Amino acid sequence: MRLAAIDIGSNAARLLISEVQMTALGKPEFAKLNLVRVPLRLGFDVFDKGEISKERVGWLLDTIKAYKHLLNVYQVDHTIAAATSAMRDATNTSDILRVVRLETGIDIKILTGQEEASIIYENHIAENLSKEEAYLYIDVGGGSTELTFFSNGKLQSKESFNIGTIRILKKQVGESNWEEMKNFLRNKIKGVPRITAIGSGGNINKIFSLSKRKDGKPLHIELLKDYYKELSSFSVEDRIRLYKLREDRADVIVPALQIYINAMRWANIEQIFVPKIGLADGLIQHLYEEQYVKQLKM
Repeated sequence: MRLAAIDIGSNAARLLISEVQMTALGKPEFAKLNLVRVPLRLGFDVFDKGEISKERVGWLLDTIKAYKHLLNVYQVDHTIAAATSAMRDATNTSDILRVVRLETGIDIKILTGQEEASIIYENHIAENLSKEEAYLYIDVGGGSTELTFFSNGKLQSKESFNIGTIRILKKQVGESNWEEMKNFLRNKIKGVPRITAIGSGGNINKIFSLSKRKDGKPLHIELLKDYYKELSSFSVEDRIRLYKLREDRADVIVPALQIYINAMRWANIEQIFVPKIGLADGLIQHLYEEQYVKQLKM
């Protein structure tokens, strides 16, 4: 079975195509066939003007049309498309959804912050780790940050905050937003020892790559602080040149580090694992479970 997920974020739109095969033990195994990322940067319009400009709507439509061609070439069986913070907040979202549906046949679901946190959790990374420890998923995007707390082998709480990299660049994140996140973390994890973070999002993946750590090894909060100080000292142009970053990564990587560091600091977390998963991976899992249940009912 071939499945595809389209994740339309505030910074970029991604298409993930995966093939699902059953192991000898009867468990699904997901193999990535292709991952395409287009930096649409919808949040730069929405968090500034409240709506997505005609130019970016055109780019979005062209992107979805291109993705549609890839879905056909890869002979994808089932597709799920979802949008997050920027599309949640844009005043012209309903018009955009209608145009995309008419011209491509693809229905885009606007996820609430809670739904986004739930779908990221569907990667089930923590379930394969030690039951003796507690874990905090931290997913940082352009428009929002999703926190999901997992302990005693169970999901305990989840929340979405309007704290994102593009919102910070647009000066749309105030002290009250940070206080809300701080209070959530301190209330939900009070008295819980030995918490480990699990980070997702393109920025933490890039930091992990820059660190040259081996897969499966965590990053320490002090290393994140070092990268924050180091990268903050350079202009966006210098970050592009010195660290070989794309322009759409070079400007958001510093506010992303600020979010990860704050979340870890307030939760008294020293280490963060970076399994290179994200919303698109969670959407694939979600889609598989939907289709699997349908097959069982047939």
